[in-house]
Parts: sequence; structure tokens; C-alpha cells
Amino acid sequence: MTKVNIKQPSLLVAIMITFAFLSSCAKEHKQVDPPNIIVFLVDDMGLMDSSVPFLTDTNGTPVRYPLNEYYRTPNMETLAKQGIRFSNFYAHSVCSPTRASIMTGQTSARHRVTNWVNAENNNRTKFGPSQWNWEGLNKSSVTLPRVLQQNGYRTIHVGKAHFGPIGFEGEDPTNLGFDVNIGGSSIGHPGSYYGKDGFGHIKGNKSRAVPGLEKYHGKDIFLTEALTLEANAMITQAKEDNKPFFLYMSHYAVHAPFHSDPRFAAHYEDSGKSPQAQAYATLVEGIDKSLGDIITHVKSLGLGENTLILFMGDNGSDAPLPIVEDYSSSEPLKGKKGNHWEGGMRVPFIASWVSPDENADSQEKLAIPAGGIQNQMGTVIDLFPSLCDITGIDLPEKHTLDGFTLRSQLEGNHNKTRNELFLNHFPHGVHRSDYFTSLVNGHWKVVYHYPVKENPRYELFNLKDDPFETTNLANAEPEQLKLMIATLKEQLQNTQALYPEKDSITLKLTMP
Repeated sequence: MTKVNIKQPSLLVAIMITFAFLSSCAKEHKQVDPPNIIVFLVDDMGLMDSSVPFLTDTNGTPVRYPLNEYYRTPNMETLAKQGIRFSNFYAHSVCSPTRASIMTGQTSARHRVTNWVNAENNNRTKFGPSQWNWEGLNKSSVTLPRVLQQNGYRTIHVGKAHFGPIGFEGEDPTNLGFDVNIGGSSIGHPGSYYGKDGFGHIKGNKSRAVPGLEKYHGKDIFLTEALTLEANAMITQAKEDNKPFFLYMSHYAVHAPFHSDPRFAAHYEDSGKSPQAQAYATLVEGIDKSLGDIITHVKSLGLGENTLILFMGDNGSDAPLPIVEDYSSSEPLKGKKGNHWEGGMRVPFIASWVSPDENADSQEKLAIPAGGIQNQMGTVIDLFPSLCDITGIDLPEKHTLDGFTLRSQLEGNHNKTRNELFLNHFPHGVHRSDYFTSLVNGHWKVVYHYPVKENPRYELFNLKDDPFETTNLANAEPEQLKLMIATLKEQLQNTQALYPEKDSITLKLTMP
């Protein structure tokens, strides 16, 4: 029998190469658990409703403003320090359009939920398009939760839904791909935030009573806290069932009614602000506590390294602060919820792994830089393609997506393959800004006001030189205005948008 001498250099090298190759193959084919996803959505939370500064200077460095000093959001601060925040993240200017865009990955002009959905009546408004999508989403809609559900995720809806009116399929989130629905229905705000009021069932606006949650009725508990407890229970259940989860944590706060959260009221008593503004601040702080409680719970279950959290608002701030020359709760941005200015559309956005660990398998595939600042545009329509990309799920065929994956931007890079367009189409009335469409294209922004009462009006802003929209350049830059309106017209045509209607005439765009 021949004895092999493994001390021979050539044989030793061969063995080492073989071992390295096998190890490499094993690592390459290692099974990686699908990441858990939390979309933490806050109703009516604008860019300035936080102690985290999102606005930056010309060098991309965050700048603190007075409202950042007023609000207390320490858990948001922690999340921003360990993850990346976006300084230019856009949503539609009212809630239902944004929520439908998150679900579908489409701009509101395409899915046609262009106004907030009134639970009982078609709120087209006087000159609104007759065929707008008041019925909202339905069982046939291609939605993000449905795609995740079909790929093995436990899909959990907690809080405000507002995807469709009473009696239509969109009223119930389980018709849209959610396995679980807690507290979601056709309503856009709660009848009451207080458990003693039964969240509207016992006292308050009973037509807007939050469904379910009966076990909290009559108890001294705030709605934000009750929803957080329910969300954590569902996370625990998903782990026990060995299921990856998608949690759509959609709080009713900080939407009106501005009921003070007694847990935090003392923090604002000496602020000098109105009782309503103080109550609003307690709603903000309650949301921040919810964020911290959910993060703590996920960590306690050992899921932090494999759980991605995306924190965001759904439209500009509606904080009850005085409006002075169109500046208010989004100051220094102009406008607020429902407006066509930046204060109506810019929202907070933070992305982070719950427990950052560069050696975790999921985080090797998506490395989010600690304390990152992303100045390139991101939008609500990007969530659908982003989460499919991050989870490795194929995009659904024959479904048009208007958004782009944020993967590269979440890693702190500039995505050269995306455009810099955001279309906000609001062909309705009865809000702070009526019958308008706006388009951001790079650092230029144009607003077209439809001629429902008078001739068309145009606004043009250079957001690089004038980020707070102090000067309308429509008359001073006629060629740029024509170029922007032509681009706006093209975007509306590409999305098959519907327009306001007056005297049976469709009010399409008129070139300046």
C-alpha cells in the first residue's frame, strides 16, 4: 500500500485550493433568510415635525431650524444616526393618493386615486374628473403586500388604511394582500384617540370610530400605544410561526383631532404655543415612543439584524401653527399639507436595519451607512420596486411601475439610472391648493393651475437657488417655463391622467 505524504508542497497546495473552493461554494449557496420589513408610516407628518434635521445646506450638511428644537423624537434621532435619511423625499400632498402609491408603485395620475377618499360620498368636487378612482384599490389591484404574501411573507396591516370607501373592496386591507388587519377601514382619522372613549365608539366622532380594539375600550390608553401593542404581538406571532413578516405600521397620529397624549403633555406646557400645537407635539412624541417600542421588541426577539425599517410621512405637515404669508408648520419650506409648494409634499424618510451589523447576511447585501445623508430625490412610488429588489422578488409582469429601486441610494450612492421627476397631480378642489398639477424635475419645479375660474396660472421655481420658493420665475424665465410645461404635459400623457372638467369640457394643459 502506497503511503501518501501530505507534506509534499504540490499536494498540500492542491488540498488548500480545493478546500478554499468548496468553502467559497458553500458560502455562495448559503441560504439567507428573507429580511423582515417594517414600513412605519405616520399620517400627516411633515419634514419639520421632528428633532431630526432633514433639510441640508448647499454642501449637503443637515441644518437645524426652530421647529427641530420644538419637537422631541429621540428614537428618530437614533434611527437616523444608525441609518440614512433623505433630505428630498417626496409624497403626494394628501393622504389617499400617497397610500395608493405605496401599495402600487404608481404615481397618483396613473392609479387615479387623486384625492383623499371620503368614506361615504364621492368627493370629486365641483370641477374634478368624473372618472377619478373614488372606489380606490380592490382585489384585482397589484399591490406590494400581495406580492410579498405570494412569496411567503406574513403581511400585517396595523392602523389607518384609507384605501377605499365604505362598501367597496378597498375598505378592507385583507382584500389587498394583507393576512392581518388591525384597526384599518375606510376612515381617514380616528373618532377619538382615547381608550376611555372607545376610540370613537363610546364618545367622540362615532362615524370615524376605529374598528376592532374592543379590549382597550374604556381603558386609560392612547390609540398610538394600543396599535403598538398589537403590532408587537403580530411580530411575535410571525416569529413563532417561522414566517418573515411585512409590517405596514400605519399610525392614525398625527392627524386631527389633535387630542393631547397625556404621557407627554408636561413637556410642552411652557412652550408658549397654543394648546392645539402642544397637543400636536404630544402626538409626535407618542409616535416616536411607538417607534422605539417596536425596535426594542424586534431586538428582544433576536430579529434586529434581519429587519429593515423604513420610517416616513404621507404628506406635508398639518400641525396647527399660524400661517404667515404661506409659511407655517413646514417652515422654512413654503406651505403645508394640501398645498402645491414643497411644504405640502416633502416628508421625512429614514432607512435603517434595526440592529446594524455589517457581518449579518442581509446587511452584506444591503449595506446602509451609519449617519448617512442622501440628497438625491426619493419618492413614495419607489417603495414597491425597492422592496422587491431588496427581498429578491421578481417584479410582477404586466404591471406598470413609475418608481425606481432605492437600493443604491440606501447604500449612500447616487443612482445615475433614475430620473429626477416627481409628478403631483391634484385635479380637485376644496383643499388648501385647488385644481393643480406640479412637477419637480431636478432643481426646477413648475406648477400649473387649471382655469376653473380664470385663465391658467403658472409658477416656476429654481429649487437650487430658491429652495423655499420665495420667487416665482414664470415671467422672468419664459423659455424654461415652456420647457417645464412641455415636460409636465408629456408626463400627464404618459400616465393617462384625468383632468378637471368644466361645462363638459376637459381642461387639459395650455402652453404659456
